[in-house]
Amino acid sequence: MPSTEARGPRQIWRAFNWSMMGLRAAWRHEASFRLEAYLVLVLFPLGLWTGRGPVEKALLCGSLILVLSMELANSAVEAIVDKVSPEFHELAGRAKDMGSAAVLLLMANVALCWGLVLCSRWQ
Repeated sequence: MPSTEARGPRQIWRAFNWSMMGLRAAWRHEASFRLEAYLVLVLFPLGLWTGRGPVEKALLCGSLILVLSMELANSAVEAIVDKVSPEFHELAGRAKDMGSAAVLLLMANVALCWGLVLCSRWQ
């Protein structure tokens, strides 16, 4: 059912605060998120510096943000699965594996984007 609370600055501020709480929780509890965030801290500025034009910069930097976003979604799936099914279950394991696979595919996307952009420099 739709919320009766008016959409406005207060609701936007609350949503922002909840998002920040999610980022803090991921940083505190997820080692993979921390590692990927460190890589983004190094590679994002490099992508802005290396990219020639806005499209290349968007590919280099945007691909990194997608990995962090999927890591957050994967961590959320894992937390829910662990809450609902603390004992091993085939479907729970499959859900966790699929979330991990999604992160892996986006990491491959980072390698592809960076590889194509950087290799185009030597042609």
